[in-house]
Amino acid sequence: MYPNEDEQRHRARPVRVPNDKIVEMVNTFYDKVKIHPTLGPIFNNTIGSHWDRHLPKMYQFWSSVLNTSGVYSGNPMRVHMQIAQKVDPHNFGQWLTLFQETLNELFSTEDAEFIYGKAANIAQSLSLGMFYNPASPHHMVEEK
Repeated sequence: MYPNEDEQRHRARPVRVPNDKIVEMVNTFYDKVKIHPTLGPIFNNTIGSHWDRHLPKMYQFWSSVLNTSGVYSGNPMRVHMQIAQKVDPHNFGQWLTLFQETLNELFSTEDAEFIYGKAANIAQSLSLGMFYNPASPHHMVEEK
């Protein structure tokens, strides 16, 4: 009737990612984003020469997401709504593909899957917030 202890632990397993791994993950990922033929121009034109301000925010964001640290207090939806005209729904699939590639390079399979699940939920939430239109549904297509 109730899940056994192993099933509960697996489902509710918190991943505690050390700060240095979060920094490595974010830096590795954004190094890929900066040179991506589609995502690079979006991010580089939006962030400009302020990567030194953006990356620490991303460290805090992912620390809060993965470790429930509470160190991030921004509003990602508001920020993304401001650039909605520069982004296409398909870009979220591209973002997820690069993110998964990064996770697979840096983490165990189990940790990569857990972190990717968080990223996929975030991408879906942002995509729906930015582009949801019941008359014109879209899908986040991951590129292979």
